[in-house]
Amino acid sequence: MPGECGKIRKSPIGTAHLAVMKLYINGEERDFGDQSTRITLAALVETLGMKADRVAVELNREIVPRDRWAETRLAEGDKLEVVHFVGGGAYRGIASAMP
Repeated sequence: MPGECGKIRKSPIGTAHLAVMKLYINGEERDFGDQSTRITLAALVETLGMKADRVAVELNREIVPRDRWAETRLAEGDKLEVVHFVGGGAYRGIASAMP
């Protein structure tokens, strides 16, 4: 099928190249160029520069446990929600506002 992830197709000038895989991350379409094999969820988190111990991922409306990321392969058109947890800060404003 033309345009399928990992399939070779002809470009307009006649040279072969690998198809680009499109993923939707937090509602934004992102291209992952020339993927000869489907990438894993673990590889995606690393590519995005996020620390695995501070991230939660939902794939096509289902939360994927961290211990399954290395075996979870992504496919063309997958929809992901990635939440990155950030620590720090103080709650002084909230405490002082309470009666």
